[in-house]
Amino acid sequence: MAGSYNKKGASNRKMLLTKLQKNKRGFLWVTLGFFLISLAAHWVFAWFTYVEEQQAHSQPIQASDYFNMTVRDIMENWQSEFLQLMWQVAGLSFLLYVGSPQSKESSERIEEKIDLMMKKLQEREVEQKEKEQIAR
Repeated sequence: MAGSYNKKGASNRKMLLTKLQKNKRGFLWVTLGFFLISLAAHWVFAWFTYVEEQQAHSQPIQASDYFNMTVRDIMENWQSEFLQLMWQVAGLSFLLYVGSPQSKESSERIEEKIDLMMKKLQEREVEQKEKEQIAR
């Protein structure tokens, strides 16, 4: 029975991986899953901490106080960490997309790169001709 469960579990994992690979939004779903799991864990552990603090101070345990404290903590973390990172990734991606001056290479720099590539190609051509002459 355990063997059939392991086979079934393995096939379910394989099916999930295949589904994520075919789905163009696989990264989004995995990230969303991690986010929801971490958020749920935060609420659970915040409850234990709240109950412990209330008992230590001989205060009544009230769901509204717990809710307010937990939402406050989540918003503080959200503002200090996630929004900052989101701006760094999304904001910079947006600026690259719209073509801010900092994200575009100047035409002179592009021309320099093209000139360097042409010079390298010409050097290779000369080397090839020299090798052909030596081979004759």
